[in-house]
Amino acid sequence: MFETLGVEIRGAIGELRLDRPEKLNPLSIRMLEEIAAAARHFDEQSGVKVVIVSGVGRAFSAGADLASFSSAQDRTAHEIAEIGRRMADSLEAMRALSIARIQGWCIGGGFVLASACDLRVAAEDARFSIPEVDLGIPLTWGGIPRMVREIGPARTKELVLTCRPFDAMEARSIGFLNRVVPAEALKAEVDELATSLSKKAAHALFSTKRHVNAIMDQMVGTTRSWADADGMVTAFQDEECQQIRRDYLGTHSGKGARARSSTKRG
Repeated sequence: MFETLGVEIRGAIGELRLDRPEKLNPLSIRMLEEIAAAARHFDEQSGVKVVIVSGVGRAFSAGADLASFSSAQDRTAHEIAEIGRRMADSLEAMRALSIARIQGWCIGGGFVLASACDLRVAAEDARFSIPEVDLGIPLTWGGIPRMVREIGPARTKELVLTCRPFDAMEARSIGFLNRVVPAEALKAEVDELATSLSKKAAHALFSTKRHVNAIMDQMVGTTRSWADADGMVTAFQDEECQQIRRDYLGTHSGKGARARSSTKRG
């Protein structure tokens, strides 16, 4: 059913694994569409109470796969920009509780994916970065309202505008992560949490999730990101944004190759 994901159900627990480890699980158009489809698939399984969202290999996700966007000749720029928003909305609207299990890098669109989950647990060596502004594009996919909701407006502005990397301990201190554990204990910690939640009454779990989300929608609703696609289209057409993006990609292309080489050696 899925080409870029591993999707599995074991009793009341589902798993959604980003499965392109050789490239650190970049979010291609295909993967974004499959994540939204997987969320709908889990909704069709009445017994699923918890879904673990993870990345195969040494990273959670390296963020948006810009190459797949630029090669999509059959889609308009606006349609491409909307795909990521639909992914995040579908995952967040899923009936079951979602737990992001984060190791290695969680970058850009991967950070938005994690922010759409209900709970987030990371390894001590996890690293985060939101490089969109350095790429000459705004953070889209509903990322801004989700960040404001989770960590507040001032911290959102700082991290999005500076594009600086930050570690798991800082991510926890600002309220983005629920737990930080040693890397070797990450899987067991998330499995234990998922198992504990799956033993609770479905009505109580789902009602609590809907109640909290309804309150937050009144405060910082993600529907306010309806213009994200327009901002992305403008960024791809703006001359200064284009030059910034070329400079950034030229500077960082070597670093990406070294990271992939390190992954293969590991």
